[in-house]
Amino acid sequence: MIEFENNHNSLNPTDWNKPMNTSSPIDGGVMAAVLTPLNDDLSPNHAAWLAHGQNLIAQGCTGLAVLGTTSEANSFSVAERLAMLDALGESDIDAGLSVPGVGCCAIPDTVELCRKSLEIGAAGVLMLPPFYYKPATDDGLFAAYSEIIQRVGDAKLKILLYHIPQNTGVPITLPLIEKLVTAYPDTVIGIKDSAGDFSNMKAMVENFPDFNVFSGSDAYLLDILRIGGAGSITACNNISARESAAVLANWESDDAESCQAALSAIRLATQKFPLVEALKEAMARQSGDAAWRTLRPPLQPLDAQTAETFWAALGAAGFSAAA
Repeated sequence: MIEFENNHNSLNPTDWNKPMNTSSPIDGGVMAAVLTPLNDDLSPNHAAWLAHGQNLIAQGCTGLAVLGTTSEANSFSVAERLAMLDALGESDIDAGLSVPGVGCCAIPDTVELCRKSLEIGAAGVLMLPPFYYKPATDDGLFAAYSEIIQRVGDAKLKILLYHIPQNTGVPITLPLIEKLVTAYPDTVIGIKDSAGDFSNMKAMVENFPDFNVFSGSDAYLLDILRIGGAGSITACNNISARESAAVLANWESDDAESCQAALSAIRLATQKFPLVEALKEAMARQSGDAAWRTLRPPLQPLDAQTAETFWAALGAAGFSAAA
């Protein structure tokens, strides 16, 4: 056990021993990093967002990772995010299928989003590290995560760490994971690795038994499943949920490679373009609703020529425009 100073007398890391729900999406599967449709005034369109979530589940997603990078969440205020979580909790969607993004630079903001996620019954939370002050040491990041866990003060809290250093500039290192899972083994239960380095994902799987490693890249879904990883949480699942679900269902069968090839083709076609912008363009064309093209600045819709090129690339990759 790593020794650390605990200034919070109300809670001890060793108290965090609650069995996990084995049907929870945080235990494994394929989740969409869910896009957020916006109104003309750039506010989140709750009704369209919830309808999209229901459609993703119908297409085979085992969970919904809301309020993450693809969701444009870091362009939303905490109040806007809380309102979205309230809408989710009041909807017909089982909130137990959701994994909200909660990581903010300010600890109180992260704590508030964690508490709201627990209130609505979310399966867990996806937590960015505090990312403004760089470089951040592992000790500093451990202190931040520990402070959040202690302030939330609820053994039901389940955290997936979020490793996306190309955006945050703050990596989640293997030594940091070791410190966190040692101190909070039943709270820090997994990670979404969006860095695109399969060797790093493999090292996590090999070094941390029972730690749920999700690939942030569709290209590695079959590979991560074959080495004992948990599955994927990806942006492309907004348009490739069926293909990901097919990989998940067939990863041990003779059809595994062909299922993965179909998924990878869509991913490769999409990743050549600005990701959120391209996915919203695809949703606009698939649904016939131009409102999907609305983004909150600094993101901007694809220009007409780029949009046509992207749509042609998707078609060439075998993407079906059927909703």
